[in-house]
Amino acid sequence: MNKFEPKIVLFLCNWCSYAGADLAGTSRLQYAPNVRIVRLMCSGRVEPYFIIEALQTGADGVLVLGCHPGECHYLEGNYRTAGRMALLKKMLRQFGIEEERVRLDWVSASEGIRFASIVNQMTEAIRDLGPFQREEVLYFPFGDGDAGAPPQRVAALPVEGATRAPIIEVTYG
Repeated sequence: MNKFEPKIVLFLCNWCSYAGADLAGTSRLQYAPNVRIVRLMCSGRVEPYFIIEALQTGADGVLVLGCHPGECHYLEGNYRTAGRMALLKKMLRQFGIEEERVRLDWVSASEGIRFASIVNQMTEAIRDLGPFQREEVLYFPFGDGDAGAPPQRVAALPVEGATRAPIIEVTYG
């Protein structure tokens, strides 16, 4: 039986987290090879849309790493990220997506060991959750007779002209 190997997208701040990842590599620390790194100037640049798009296009998990609070090179970027991530996790829960698939943490340039440890922890957590199920979307009924109705899971239907099925499809009656 094949063991599930998750695909994890990492959004890393250029100044701290990416340097921490570089230190982990140059120190030859062992961490899961099934991660893909996206380098950004600041973790504050990570929009919730980026995370949803990563999940929609094949990632099983998303890890956002930034400077420690109070050490952001852009002063408040990591505080903005923390606020956005709290809201995103709440939204994911409402959509029936395990919030453990998305994680925010802090890694400085001198924390190569911490970087490797966080990546390995995230990989194990996603491995335990299993593959992200994209074949279902949440349907939020809107219209005259459906007001206040709870969301329903329905099979994903391709949107005309789209190359992939959406995670969330909102229709108006």
